[in-house]
Amino acid sequence: MPTPNSINGLLEKASKYLTAEQVAGIQVAYDFGDLAHEGQSRKSGEAYIWHPIAVAEILADIQLDQESLIAAILHDVIEDTPYSKQDITDRFGENVAEIVDGVTKLGKLEFDNPQEAQAENFRKMILAMARDIRVILIKLADRLHNMRTLGVMRPDKQRRIARETLDIFAPIAGRLGINAIRLELEDLGFKAMYPYRFAVLESAVKKARGNRKEVIEQITDTIQNRLNQEHISGTVCGREKHLYSLYKKMQNKRQSFADILDIFAFRIVVDTVDECYRTLGSVHSLYKPLPQRFKDYIAIPKGNGYQSLHTSLFGPYGVHLEVQIRDKIMNEVSEHGIAAHWQYKQDDSQTKKGTSQVDARAQEWVKNLLEIQQSAGNSLDFLENVKIDLFPDVIYVFTPKGDIITLPTGSTPVDFAYAVHTDIGHATVGCRIDKKLVPLRTPLQSGKTIHIIKSKDAQPNPAWLNFVSTAKARSQIRHFMKNQRVGDAMSLGHKMLAKSLRKFNMSYEGLTEEIRDELIEVLKLSSWEQLLEDLGSGNRMSPLVAKQIHDVVLGTDDRIAPKNLGLEAGLPISGTEGMVLHFANCCHPIPGDQIVGFISTEKGLVIHRNSCHNVKNLKNNPEKYLDVHWDDHATGTYLVDIQLEAKNERGTLAKIASEIAKTNTDIERVSSEDKDESYSLMHFVINVRDRIHLAKIMRHLKRLPIVEKIQRL
Repeated sequence: MPTPNSINGLLEKASKYLTAEQVAGIQVAYDFGDLAHEGQSRKSGEAYIWHPIAVAEILADIQLDQESLIAAILHDVIEDTPYSKQDITDRFGENVAEIVDGVTKLGKLEFDNPQEAQAENFRKMILAMARDIRVILIKLADRLHNMRTLGVMRPDKQRRIARETLDIFAPIAGRLGINAIRLELEDLGFKAMYPYRFAVLESAVKKARGNRKEVIEQITDTIQNRLNQEHISGTVCGREKHLYSLYKKMQNKRQSFADILDIFAFRIVVDTVDECYRTLGSVHSLYKPLPQRFKDYIAIPKGNGYQSLHTSLFGPYGVHLEVQIRDKIMNEVSEHGIAAHWQYKQDDSQTKKGTSQVDARAQEWVKNLLEIQQSAGNSLDFLENVKIDLFPDVIYVFTPKGDIITLPTGSTPVDFAYAVHTDIGHATVGCRIDKKLVPLRTPLQSGKTIHIIKSKDAQPNPAWLNFVSTAKARSQIRHFMKNQRVGDAMSLGHKMLAKSLRKFNMSYEGLTEEIRDELIEVLKLSSWEQLLEDLGSGNRMSPLVAKQIHDVVLGTDDRIAPKNLGLEAGLPISGTEGMVLHFANCCHPIPGDQIVGFISTEKGLVIHRNSCHNVKNLKNNPEKYLDVHWDDHATGTYLVDIQLEAKNERGTLAKIASEIAKTNTDIERVSSEDKDESYSLMHFVINVRDRIHLAKIMRHLKRLPIVEKIQRL
């Protein structure tokens, strides 16, 4: 059990900006959470309630409202205790219960694999975030405390959680402008993912810090004195780069640690926007600016609401300086992003104005995520699309009316059209950039004005998927194509099935409702339309379905149960008229082998050996799995792969090839690699008639003194 003092730190932080009544409500939530988690402990051995309290403290540090702190204390109650969402609603209100439910994972559902579970949990979190953005703030604080205490986990689990943090949660924090949390998540994730690289880089930074301290102090004093001379009220501080930022910069720019560390970074915080631009002029007169290294994120904010002036300068001693200039409100938004919207500073109208802009941008991003979610095929597709959306090196372009649209670097006019509106994207036929007609695959550049040419009869082109960059454009194009294909596939499936039925002297029109229902039940489909769609899209083969219908009509439907699809006695390959046959390259089946068949969308009926390592996975799809066997009079030749271990002697390959030729066998492919100084491994792909023919070839080769070992692969 936690000590009575374990809540004191949270209450003390909350009391600095909440009323006494609100702080008392937090105490009540703690008492409830403590009781709910009684007897539970973390892997570290601590009482479980310490984790929710730590999460709430992280949120109290950035002064979130009372409901957020209560929800943080209770965020694991629904998932890990007998209490329900209704219990929380009754005690703490509907808002708190909705937030807690949004944070709760889908722990009680079963998934085929961990990736699917992760993707579905993420989808649920995004939907909850759309209702209340505080869901993601609590989830980020939860992940931050878990990362701080990650050391008690197994190394493999540490790496999995770290990868998820770097791929998803840190970018989300960045997308919402919460840089304080993003930077710590990145450094902790880096440490867990690459502990040796982290330690080396950390040691190098500490070693270099002493040599840089005097230079940083001198430049800081020089800039501060210039501000004082200009009567600008501001603070200057040297800004040390975080380890993960250094690591990514070294990777992306392929620069050494010494090159990266030669760049000195400073932040100047002033009182007003006007002073930001005056400060820019002052530092440019103090140190010479680097050409084309100035960015004005005040006039054109980043997609997450971030505002600042960025400039690069030639400093003293030949060093390069990176300088950020912003006012106090921009600095607050830079640290806390969307979280600043929930802070208790209602009396500051300027702060409210700044945070409302961030909130609007965050809500716009969440709205885009919802559109992507609605058009994604499944949770894994959705997660992949969101990952693409979370790593935007951005450009800023203009609509003909002068509105600014933010897009990832590499975006095209099609991405721009879908960013404006889905219907505009669907109707796009051309584009003008600064009044000049350009191809739709043209990469956009910042500052350009984009005019989309539309047509009411137009529709998305599948080729667009080869060059679009944004998740929204990709998902909307796929969604449109999928809906269009369903109708076309059903029409094609109807024609294919009608043609195949004629071979059994049956007609499509003669299929009664009873026959259709019976076949749908056997194949475990939801409707007859789904069967037609599967046929038209190639997921099922019409000759096989026609045979199944024939068996149903004859009253032998027990032979087409999903376990063997009508092939209890085995279907001879020679009896598969109308089917495209393909012999698997993974195992090269030949007459005489025990075989199975698997229906493939691209290749038709694929034949594998029973012993093939892929067969185990294929049997997990019984509706596509067939028991088949060779026809007694199978003719022709078939590829087979054999491996020999032979002595390294002059002419070895020629001797083996000659011996194979003596058996009237063609060699399709041959490759060789050294096993060691004395022996080579040789691979031959040869044409054989059956297992007897193969055995004869292998006997001939075994007689050669240079052949140590031979086997079929």
